[in-house]
Amino acid sequence: MSGSAAALERPIRGLIGFAVAFGVVELVTRAELVNPTYLPPASTVLVTTARILADPDFLGNVAATLVAWAIGLAVATLVAVPIGLLLGSSSRTYRAATTAVELLRPIPSVALIPLAVLLMGRGLDMKVALIAYASVWPILFNTIYGMREVDPLAKETARAFGLGRVAIAWRVSLPSASPFISTGIRISAAIALILAISAELIAGGGPGIGTWMLARSETGVPRELLYAGIVVSGLLGLAINTVMVAGERRLFGWHGRLRGTP
Repeated sequence: MSGSAAALERPIRGLIGFAVAFGVVELVTRAELVNPTYLPPASTVLVTTARILADPDFLGNVAATLVAWAIGLAVATLVAVPIGLLLGSSSRTYRAATTAVELLRPIPSVALIPLAVLLMGRGLDMKVALIAYASVWPILFNTIYGMREVDPLAKETARAFGLGRVAIAWRVSLPSASPFISTGIRISAAIALILAISAELIAGGGPGIGTWMLARSETGVPRELLYAGIVVSGLLGLAINTVMVAGERRLFGWHGRLRGTP
């Protein structure tokens, strides 16, 4: 199968899967196998989703969530990549930092929400801090792994041409590790969106999709409105992942070819 045909096949399969899932949920709810109070018909949720996507107030909340997501992910990237480059290029440094990293990494980011609210309030700063903390780990470990995968022969060749340690890291190691770093950022992008909405749902406060859903859950609005908010959250995650995957294939297609993957 050609590359273009394979690229076309993926979205077609995705659409077929969505259509099947949509049909199953619609049949289950229309047949009242599930209480419609808890699970409204899929068609009703879809219509409600289209309606709120035309609501300026809701779109403002979406924008607020995306701003927190983007800032938190950017902060995590700016912190994790340099540290990952350092730890990945030096075994001694990595061993020295292992205890601190393994101590901090298992702490659930959601569990830090009360502390973050106490220290920073319920606004943007709180969301950005939680997003950055949760997002830093995949980027950090992918950067370390990418640095360890750099071809030693390439570095030895660079040394033979008189390049110093910093020049080798910049011109050899970083380009070679870039596909791994990009994968870490893509994984963290999904985590960042989850944390942004979770922080809004649990802590409330500033505008955002989670805050919008929390406010409506407390006023007894129709359930399909809350499900529509969930659908929009999923669509945002899908859009972010699709864009980042397309960017990776465009920028790092050579990496897949080297590994024998499409």
